[in-house]
Amino acid sequence: MASKFAQLFVSALVLLTQLLSLADARNIGVCYGLNGNNLPSPTDVINLYKRSQIDNIRIYEPYPEVLQALRGSGLSVAIGPRNEDIASFAASQDAANAWVNTNIVPYKNDVSFKWINIGNEVIPGPLGANVPAAMNNIRNALSSVGLTGVKVTTVLAGTALGASFPPSAGVFASDITETITSIAGILAQEDAPLMVNVYPYFAYSSDPTHISAEYALFTSTSAVVSDGRLQYFNLFDAVCDAFNAALEKINFANVKLAVAETGWPTAGNPPLSSVANAQTYNRNLMNHVMQNGTPRRPGHLMEAFFFEMFNENLKENAVEQNFGFFFPSTEPVYPFW
Repeated sequence: MASKFAQLFVSALVLLTQLLSLADARNIGVCYGLNGNNLPSPTDVINLYKRSQIDNIRIYEPYPEVLQALRGSGLSVAIGPRNEDIASFAASQDAANAWVNTNIVPYKNDVSFKWINIGNEVIPGPLGANVPAAMNNIRNALSSVGLTGVKVTTVLAGTALGASFPPSAGVFASDITETITSIAGILAQEDAPLMVNVYPYFAYSSDPTHISAEYALFTSTSAVVSDGRLQYFNLFDAVCDAFNAALEKINFANVKLAVAETGWPTAGNPPLSSVANAQTYNRNLMNHVMQNGTPRRPGHLMEAFFFEMFNENLKENAVEQNFGFFFPSTEPVYPFW
């Protein structure tokens, strides 16, 4: 009997390990940007993802050399067109078909496309009104080639919110509410997430007098914000729940969130940007999203992408150049993966 119990215990432990592994593969990824003149080859980059056991990758354009390197990798891929192409997709199903046939179809048997992001932070902005029609036309194009499992979505920045504090007051800016409502309707139809970029670092660095490092870095041991019955120990949850509240206000509480970018810089604005802070934020973020939903959505474990794989020397300023987990040499900026 004891031996049988031991076997059952070991079997349960193996199953739990497998489930945790699957959860890790499902929930966590890293963005791969190419704004550097000293970056390794795409083949070396994809091999680094695999060695680091990073299973999800987000790329910002359909770079052929990256898509080629992704063949047979097993990585789940988030990809999007250039923002400037969105208006043509909205105006023309043929243009959407051409993009899919050029950038997705040749790779569909060897590359695991999971998300197509139509627009990276184009809402609010002059391109934003094109996003719903572009999403529909890209979705039609994917369906026509048998890729009905690929989720079509868009990526919002915090500026899409007209109010965000307290989180329950979250509401989309009035001038984009109609556009977001149309997008949410599309997402609800195919059970796709709304992707958002969440950067506690930028909120903290812009107002360190009123936002504590502990609240930004997930290290507070007591609630910092009380919002009705909900308590917030970290700024990440507060921002996400402001988006959740905004979705409720347009009657789409069933649309879930995914995080398209989040991270912390290691340099460029000391002492706020530092290796220690980046390591603390990213480690705590990973542990948090793997195990917890937000106070407003406790049952939903969000998929999240860290920003980013490499320090990129052609970014606009020193802070943006130093979000990477790795130097271009592929040496780690700090131990993480």
